[in-house]
Amino acid sequence: MDDTEIVKEINRLSEEEHRLEEAHVGEELSPDESEKLRTIEVALDQCWDLLRQRQARREYGLDPDEASVRPPETVEGYTG
Repeated sequence: MDDTEIVKEINRLSEEEHRLEEAHVGEELSPDESEKLRTIEVALDQCWDLLRQRQARREYGLDPDEASVRPPETVEGYTG
C-alpha cells in the first residue's frame, strides 16, 4: 500500500466514522455500532501510524515499502 492508497483509506474510514456518529447525534450507539466505531478508530490509528512510518523511513533514506501495519495494541498504546 503506497501513501496515496493509505490516505484514501484514511478518508474512507473517516467518512464512515462521521456517518455513524452523525446518524446517532443525541442518541447512544447500540453495542454493535459501538464495536464498529471502535474498529474504525483502531483502523484509522493503524493507517496514520503506517503513513508516519513510511514518511520516517523515506526521510532517513530507507525503503518506505518495508513499513508494516502494527498491531492495535501497539498503535493504541501511543500517547499524544
